[in-house]
Amino acid sequence: MPRLIDWRVTDDEPVAVAAALACHSRHPYSQALVEAVAGLPASPAAFDEISEHPGYGLEARAGTIVYRLGRPEWALANVADVERMSGDESVVLSKDGSRLADFRFEDRLRADAATAVAELKDGGFRVEIISGDRETAVRPIAAELGVPYLAAVLPGEKTARIAALEAPGRKVLMVGDGLNDTPALAAAHASMAPASAADVGRCAADLVFLRESLSAVPQAISVARNASRLVKQNFAFAIAYNVVAVPIAIMGQVTPLIAAIAMSGSSIVVVANALRLKRVKSKARPSATAREFPATSVLEAAE
Repeated sequence: MPRLIDWRVTDDEPVAVAAALACHSRHPYSQALVEAVAGLPASPAAFDEISEHPGYGLEARAGTIVYRLGRPEWALANVADVERMSGDESVVLSKDGSRLADFRFEDRLRADAATAVAELKDGGFRVEIISGDRETAVRPIAAELGVPYLAAVLPGEKTARIAALEAPGRKVLMVGDGLNDTPALAAAHASMAPASAADVGRCAADLVFLRESLSAVPQAISVARNASRLVKQNFAFAIAYNVVAVPIAIMGQVTPLIAAIAMSGSSIVVVANALRLKRVKSKARPSATAREFPATSVLEAAE
């Protein structure tokens, strides 16, 4: 999760403007900015219109003035200003294309992220990070997790990456929480998002987990695999039961009482077998090889 560690401004007013813009977004950087400057006075600017541009940032209009909070190359009108930047600035606030403030963020891994990624790797999954953040922010996280990464990726490029991964026959699981992740969540074979994700992201995901913990990812895979196994067992039992029972019934060898008992008994067996899923502990996850379940888990980090 990111936190604001530094900003460069001449006074507090641009920071208040940035916070007023950021409160309209659920992007982790926006939330971190709002949390860090919570004690400052409210912004004097009255915005007429605010819009969020996935992969770029927030734009607001106050009369004829246009404010932008986001990527430097998008917020700043002068290319020379972008080139002069050190590269450490995560977010820039601009007014009519001129820079007002720079904000630097530091990304921190969730407490259980390394454990979750390790479990996915042990299960035969290839894990990689696809992030819209700058490489300077993504590289140390990827190095800590020991996974490959793509940085400064736009929403459309995330979708293209998933399509490239799926082309050889892989099944991609996308895990993301940002508005920028929505197209990728919809494009992946399966997708997951936390309850804190943007509304549109939660709607696009196949599964929403309520806790912030990334341990929900390997746990969901474990539950899905065990559920699939039990469903197949129930189908096999139902087929075997009918192969034996139907011919006997056709020959008239079954009384109504025996038929009622047999039908009830078969239903009880199927339900009891399905209830075994509740006994599966989250730590007891079956191992798998890439050949058994060719899959790629794509984690969206620091965004």
